[in-house]
Amino acid sequence: MERGFSLRNGGTELGAFAKGVRAIPASARIHAALREQIIGMEIPPGAALQEKQIALACGVSRTPVREALLKLADERLVDIFPQYGTFVSRISIPAMRDAMMIRVALERAAVRAAAAAVAQDAALIAVLRRLLAEQRAAHDAGLIATFFAADEAFHQAIAEIAGHPNLWRVVRQEKAHVDRCRILTLPVPGRRLFVMSDHSAIIEAIAAGDPDAAEAAMQAHLDQVLPTVSALVEARPDYFEAVGAPPLHRPHPAEPPDTTRTPRAPAVHAQADTAAPALIPSVDDAAGAPRPRRVPSTKPSRKRT
Repeated sequence: MERGFSLRNGGTELGAFAKGVRAIPASARIHAALREQIIGMEIPPGAALQEKQIALACGVSRTPVREALLKLADERLVDIFPQYGTFVSRISIPAMRDAMMIRVALERAAVRAAAAAVAQDAALIAVLRRLLAEQRAAHDAGLIATFFAADEAFHQAIAEIAGHPNLWRVVRQEKAHVDRCRILTLPVPGRRLFVMSDHSAIIEAIAAGDPDAAEAAMQAHLDQVLPTVSALVEARPDYFEAVGAPPLHRPHPAEPPDTTRTPRAPAVHAQADTAAPALIPSVDDAAGAPRPRRVPSTKPSRKRT
């Protein structure tokens, strides 16, 4: 996950990080921050996103916000209704199945290559053991977000050890809907223990330089992702798209999506001394809605005599 992109309680937190990212376009930073918050379920499915409020909070115009939202729409993380509003998309089960097919194919190949690579440099296995230790520490402390970040780093490290770091970039891009479900399942009792046990088996197979065993361990690990979804659908049907239904129905203006969570805006403004407005999800101010034009008066104009 990206670091340094946060607005907490409506105020910006930049620190020294801002000096190193000023060259990054505002739209990219807004996209990264909103993507992180959507995947992390800080902004729940169905929540409204106000383009105007995000722009005000970030100290930018609406243009980079609109660009960020369009990119999120391409990733199927938001649904945009022209002249009405923008909403966080519900989790798509078909999209999850497609993403897992891609992930399984790429990560099986990556773990095989990683098992062959450690034969040339056994020190590489220490990286995976360290990441597993970080997961254990996060689990013991009950830090779900930290555990998730270490989990991501573990799989990314395997791709890097394999010599194919771009594999993880593709996997990360495709698995956004899967990650939202993973965030929901990590607090389930025993779930994190199963994840760490699977990771331990993968490490041992890679350390032994056994590509077949490493691939089998990875397959067994990834096979456990989708079966946990059915219980989530039963518990939170409002978070998921109904199979065969449109991504998100257009709510009635009098009945906006029910959400009590407020999106944190990314730190995109160089001056962080002043507090930015809070981002309040609402459908009152439709994203991108045109301003009403003034109608010319039909009364005859008076002429001075």
